[in-house]
Amino acid sequence: MDAQLSDVEAGKRFYGELFGWTFSEPGQAYGSSVWARLDGDRVAALSPKVDGRMPTVWTVYFATPDAGALGRRIAGAGGQLVVAPFPVGDLGTAGLAADPDGAVFGLWQAGTHPGFGRRHAPGTFVWAELYTRDVAAANTFYGGLFHEALFGADAEPDFGRADVGEVFPAEMPSHFLTHFRAEDLDDILGAVQRLGGRVQVPPFETSYGRVAVVTDNQGASFALLQR
Repeated sequence: MDAQLSDVEAGKRFYGELFGWTFSEPGQAYGSSVWARLDGDRVAALSPKVDGRMPTVWTVYFATPDAGALGRRIAGAGGQLVVAPFPVGDLGTAGLAADPDGAVFGLWQAGTHPGFGRRHAPGTFVWAELYTRDVAAANTFYGGLFHEALFGADAEPDFGRADVGEVFPAEMPSHFLTHFRAEDLDDILGAVQRLGGRVQVPPFETSYGRVAVVTDNQGASFALLQR
């Protein structure tokens, strides 16, 4: 996953204090992006927006052995390619796609960078929730693309689907919401606000834990999950 930000330095200050992340120097990841690390393990990347009109957002990338073939399957299933797969140096091949309801997600074909160095630990990725207007259609679309990864008997759960209206106003577009694990949700919500972020949705109970939705100091939304 990565965050597209107007000010990467401000993002480093916010997430560094919030999660205890450290950061690589520009050029060690790709372009002007920086790796975010926790105890040396890669947990995310922060990237500068190449166009100010782009949204400030966290993007989750689905792993695939063939980004080009997956892009064709997405289009054939009623989705669309937003950014066709392109090489990211020797790290891998990336792309952006949207499902039939407009929710955007990334594609990642690994080269030298396989993905998360750590997840499910405090301060790292723990869950992605798709908020959609049509849960049944989303199950069909993503189940057809990623059946084994999403629904396999041996898969560790990372992904869920819910109706937009369960948490957000009815007019909210379909979207993916990245969740970071929190040891103490109330404490970390206080830190978000001290650092210039805001609480978008106060804590609520889900089948996978207690969740709150926040925005960072630049407006990127994410969730905090206490298992």
